[in-house]
Amino acid sequence: MPRTAAPPAHHRTSPVTRVADSDRRRTSASVILRSVLEHGPVARSTIARLTGLSPAAVTDHCTRLTALGLIRESAVPRRNNGAGRPHVPVDLDDSRFVVGGVHVAVPYTTVALLDLRGRVLARRELRHRGTDPHEVLARAAEGLAALSAETADSRPLGVGVAVGGWVDRDSGTVVEHPLLGWREVPVRELLAAHTGLPVHVDGHARALVNAERLFGRARGSRSVLHLFVGNVVDAAFATHDEVHHGPRSQAGAVAHLPLAGGIEPCSCGRTGCLQVELSERTLCRRAREAGVTDGVNPMAVLAAADAGNPVAVRLLRERARMTGRAAGLLLDVLNPERVVVTEVGVLFREDCLAALRAEVGAERAGCVAPTSFRDSVLAVAGGAVALDVLYRDPFTVSPELD
Repeated sequence: MPRTAAPPAHHRTSPVTRVADSDRRRTSASVILRSVLEHGPVARSTIARLTGLSPAAVTDHCTRLTALGLIRESAVPRRNNGAGRPHVPVDLDDSRFVVGGVHVAVPYTTVALLDLRGRVLARRELRHRGTDPHEVLARAAEGLAALSAETADSRPLGVGVAVGGWVDRDSGTVVEHPLLGWREVPVRELLAAHTGLPVHVDGHARALVNAERLFGRARGSRSVLHLFVGNVVDAAFATHDEVHHGPRSQAGAVAHLPLAGGIEPCSCGRTGCLQVELSERTLCRRAREAGVTDGVNPMAVLAAADAGNPVAVRLLRERARMTGRAAGLLLDVLNPERVVVTEVGVLFREDCLAALRAEVGAERAGCVAPTSFRDSVLAVAGGAVALDVLYRDPFTVSPELD
């Protein structure tokens, strides 16, 4: 057989060039999908103006995103100034796909299904029978399967897992979570084996920063700090749409930062470390010692405050004030444009939010706000891990079409 001549050198594409071209396509698709999320229904010409991409590139990517089932043409066309050919805008198609969300807290795991707009469609809490990671993750998979059976019309794209402690996003591993007793737990591997779906894992503070910039009040902010105050206390920082992870995703470990005025002894040998001072465990212990509650649920302290118990009110305000002191410390170091706080008193009581802002200081109080997801923060955290992957690379929906 005659040999086929090799293409001329100027027609050959090097592997490096092909990778660069693929990366550019993914980046452009991500920018367009984010633009549709934020502005849709939106005309393609408007997308081109907003993103700086050419009209031809926008049309091409919209065609591909439509084929993937991520966007669709809006039912009502729009006219320019009432004249000329109507533009058919595109909008997010939130009817086909869902993502699973798993948030592993100390007393329970939250499982949820979210649509592409980050809205929680279904969720449930699974109280821990023990903290063995294999059992916890197996029950989470069972919970997700039960929720999926209730929304059988939607296709699951993957599962996001948010956990406190030291979480290595790249390997999908919980490196260390002292309160759960987890070390080097391969969460991605274990949960993928149970669900058969792509699994993405990250720390819950970073997950919530991503949720805020995709679906919350921090959308469009140039820099965002998130401070999570629960049983675990940690933080995350994003600039120009990139969350800082650090080597092996250790960024945001603020548990042992010293908090001025703190009195709680820490296992590290010091007094007043951020986590031991602000932990929900500390709040509930102080409430029990004061006769406010007899349990370990911070919502019981909140309920007592709402019922007028002055000691519960004082405990919540003091915790909010100390949280504000921690936020002020991080503001001094990082100087973010916006600070988002997840803390039970700040979420549900205006006096606690006021106490936090007073501690931060009047000149900076306006940049501090509670999470956008007050009633669903843990469910959103898990789902946001998977949704962040989708919005960064829409072709993960169907890699064979890339």
